[in-house]
Amino acid sequence: MYLEAFQQQLLPGDAASRSSRLDYNSRFERWDDLAGVRRKPRRSFEADGTKGLALFFPPELYPVALHPLVTAKGTTAVRRLLLQRLYDYLAFTTELESVAVIPVAIKISAGQSGLLLPEHMRADAFKIVTDEAWHAQFSNDFARQIAGETGYAPQGPIRTPPAFVPRLDELGDRLPPQIKGVESLLFAIVSETLISGILSDIPRDRRLPRSVCEIVRDHAEDEGRHHVYFRSLLRHLWPALTPRERRAIGPILPSVVYAFLEPDYEQAVTHLTAVGLTASEIEQVIAETWPPGTVRAAVAEAASPLVRYLAEAGVLDDARTQEEFESSGLLDSGPTSHTVADGAPLLHIPREFS
Repeated sequence: MYLEAFQQQLLPGDAASRSSRLDYNSRFERWDDLAGVRRKPRRSFEADGTKGLALFFPPELYPVALHPLVTAKGTTAVRRLLLQRLYDYLAFTTELESVAVIPVAIKISAGQSGLLLPEHMRADAFKIVTDEAWHAQFSNDFARQIAGETGYAPQGPIRTPPAFVPRLDELGDRLPPQIKGVESLLFAIVSETLISGILSDIPRDRRLPRSVCEIVRDHAEDEGRHHVYFRSLLRHLWPALTPRERRAIGPILPSVVYAFLEPDYEQAVTHLTAVGLTASEIEQVIAETWPPGTVRAAVAEAASPLVRYLAEAGVLDDARTQEEFESSGLLDSGPTSHTVADGAPLLHIPREFS
């Protein structure tokens, strides 16, 4: 098992037989001066004044908390849900980095991407490994601090797989055996080019504890560099694929996007149950908060930068791939009133929480 894992490439096949490009502009020249792991302090959750704050997490990014059936339970229930959403965000960060990004970046740094990449691009991948390990560690540490200060621990089992994990397993089963495994590379590109946009507004939200804003800002600053790196990786990947591989991979890319951005409905069920909603009420809350059309519009808006990068790389040149993007709604990304983080669209916000 270990030898197989050691030898496995992200993209199967002989890398030397693939076309390659040498251009790469690094954003990591000043990594020692700029990386959060090098210069940011350990963030301490600040309990002082927290009881007077309305929010632990922006309700725009978790709108089930503002459904009338939830608000009828009182402000304590709403705040408890938003605290759980903060825990979810921290756990998601830890799992995303450790399960989805670090293994890919390690393979790239070791020359096992299946692509012929410039040497300094491989070296930068190891810096990303270090960044992401720091993000996973400080997220886990911060969650432990919150539990200790508030007395409210995260709900559910100690460790549950985030929704993207089974979704990626399903995608892997749809790929031809000769390129199975490339979904991990695709998901890293998708998540790393979209996460910085999701994080951008949270540090400026004055409704949140200052320490929450600080830890998200630390994450976002590093992810800005990762965004540029993985956008560049996409430009190296697509020309290196054979026409047959492109035809196989292109049509599943919308599902990769949804694996990252679509709400985690099962997680919401767990939290809504904990605040006292019945099964029928939970079904109503989820159906009215996340109707399919709203989710499609919100995912399309959040994914629009990535869709543009894919088009620039030539991904949408294939007719079937473009058809899949159209049918999934990802090409309908005009301005909307929705905001996405893990697929969460915006609802009307009562004055008390604005």
